[in-house]
Amino acid sequence: MMEMTVVLTIIISLTRSCFPSAIHACDEVDANSLLSFASSMSSSPSLNWSNSIDCCLWEGITCNSDLNRVTRLWLPSRGLHGPVAPSLANVNHLTHLNLSRNSLFGSLPSGFFSSLNNLQIIDFSYNDLSGKLPSSSLSSSHLENVNLSRNRMWGDIPSWFLKDAWNLTSFSVSSNQFTGFIPSHIWINSSRSIQFLDFSVNYFRGEIPQGLGSCLNLTVFRAGSNSLTGSLPRDLYKSASIKELSVPQNQLSGPIGEAIANVTNLRIIDLSANGFTGPIPAETGKLYNLQQLRLQNNRLSGSLPSSLMDCTNLMLLNVRSNSLLGDLSNFNFSNLIRLGVLDLGYNDFSGNFPQSLLSCKSLIAIRLSANRIAGHIPPKISQLQSLSFMAISGSNLLNIAATFTSLRGCRNLTAIILSQNFIGESMPEIDMTVDSRGFQNLELLALGRCQLQGQIPAWLAKLGNLRVLDLSQNRLTGQIPPLFSCLPYLFYIDLSSNLLSGPFPKQLTLLPALSGEAGNILGLSPLVLPIFVMPDKSTMRLFNGRRVLPPAIYLDSNGLSGSIPVEIGRLKCLNVLSLSRNNFSGSIPDEIAQVTNLERLDLSSNSLTGKIPASLIGLHFLSYFSVAFNDLDGEIPFRGQLDTFPSASFEGNPKLCSSILQHPCFTQEENDATGPEHAPEPEVAPEPEDIIVGLAAGISFGFIIGFTYGFFYMDNFRRFIA
Repeated sequence: MMEMTVVLTIIISLTRSCFPSAIHACDEVDANSLLSFASSMSSSPSLNWSNSIDCCLWEGITCNSDLNRVTRLWLPSRGLHGPVAPSLANVNHLTHLNLSRNSLFGSLPSGFFSSLNNLQIIDFSYNDLSGKLPSSSLSSSHLENVNLSRNRMWGDIPSWFLKDAWNLTSFSVSSNQFTGFIPSHIWINSSRSIQFLDFSVNYFRGEIPQGLGSCLNLTVFRAGSNSLTGSLPRDLYKSASIKELSVPQNQLSGPIGEAIANVTNLRIIDLSANGFTGPIPAETGKLYNLQQLRLQNNRLSGSLPSSLMDCTNLMLLNVRSNSLLGDLSNFNFSNLIRLGVLDLGYNDFSGNFPQSLLSCKSLIAIRLSANRIAGHIPPKISQLQSLSFMAISGSNLLNIAATFTSLRGCRNLTAIILSQNFIGESMPEIDMTVDSRGFQNLELLALGRCQLQGQIPAWLAKLGNLRVLDLSQNRLTGQIPPLFSCLPYLFYIDLSSNLLSGPFPKQLTLLPALSGEAGNILGLSPLVLPIFVMPDKSTMRLFNGRRVLPPAIYLDSNGLSGSIPVEIGRLKCLNVLSLSRNNFSGSIPDEIAQVTNLERLDLSSNSLTGKIPASLIGLHFLSYFSVAFNDLDGEIPFRGQLDTFPSASFEGNPKLCSSILQHPCFTQEENDATGPEHAPEPEVAPEPEDIIVGLAAGISFGFIIGFTYGFFYMDNFRRFIA
């Protein structure tokens, strides 16, 4: 009996030490509160919390071993869907609360934080929460990390929120809808501990408050994409610890202070898309740790300071769209051995292509577009084996044949944008058998607005990875050759405004990417410098992501003739078909209605006859449509999308009738009674306008493509990728 007692004592002792929760179950209030929380939402897969199991053993739950109170609720990316139940506030010993990356919605309950005084970490990021912050204060001297980013919360951040969070190290409310002024009390109260502050992508207004310079350990300050005004706060230049200063897309102004040199730990400076003026301070060269300098889309002037060559850790330099000037060929880039991205486009730089760039072997992207770069691209550019993006459009480059011979050695090139150069030269002939590996990664080729002479070159058929081709606004002659069907990924082709003749090339109806035969491969790989639509230098639309251009065929403003082939119906993925200002004849094929993704259809200024097919009313995505200035007859189909277009879409067809043309259709008896003397006078087609719309490369946040088509597809505009 004595031996059995000893054995039982040992077992109980071991059980208590190894499995304390098996002896002392978790607090009943905690368990019931968590069950109520779980019952208010769904989860995938199910949480399987149950009263029959100690809650300290539940998934995502950790308890204090002494009090058996729940201290940790950690369920990120757990497929939770539903509102946050008020009962969660009853688990008042929580120190760590992480419900990020779920599908929580609704407001946080009123008074939610009133009893959660032990919180150290709270993370509701990447959900769909809305509403104002709870009326109760989230004030805890233990609090270290607050992350409410990527939700839809709104309203001001009140002064009592986080008022006693003396030990706060990280605070993020980015990508919400908060308004008012940036709450400076958050870093003033925690000036000794705060390291990370992110207020970006909200509706904050006013100036950036003072006090950041007093934050002894602040490493990151972000407040981009708000409505902030004024200049950078002076005391910011006193911060010895900050590594990232990111305030793009605001309305900040004034000069960049020379005192920026005092912030010696800076790695990233992003002041882009503001109204900063004056020169780039020469003192910037003292920032020896600097890795990224983003100053694009400001009003900066003067030259590129030579002191930047001392920033030998620089990996990205973007000063696009300012008023900078100077001879680039005199600028010595050779010390920037880590430089990967260089964007100097849309300034007033001059000179030849800088030879010193050839020493920057890490370069993956160069853009010098819309400057006054002259001469030749050096043959040794083939030494830049990492180069994938080259854009020098709108300059004064010469010798296109030598240029392509040199670029062929850059094995990783995915984008070549050289529009508006080589004026009047001949389209180069390239012997692809000499180097079969040349241009095999090329996805985008843009040679628009060069007035190149000759014919569409046969070597294009060897570019097996080509997705986007722009040869618009040249002087190419002859028929469109049967080579494009060899390009399985080609989804955007612009041959507009040339001197091409012959019939509509049926091989275009065999393009795998446009017929859906290429699977899901439709679009460009992510570009280092994304593409933007630019009708003029002052107004830009930026795009980012895989699909930056619509699946499109532009053949307008040529001398093509014959009928539009019925095979056009194969192009199931096509968004844009522009055949205007040619000599096409015959009827509009019914099969166009099978191109169900069409968003723009322009058949204007041809010699088409017959009726407008009633089947076109099924093109539900159509946002632009024109058959103006043809010889069509009969009644305009009056249902579906065609009802939404103005009379200008049908003008110049005197035999068409419809109420929208103020030319109603009559019965035969009414026609006999009216007589021919009342027939309307034929209209004369207007001359094409000479308006230029460009596509150019740039870095920015993405826009939804569908919202930009109306802007991009304005009739009579001239596109070219630049």
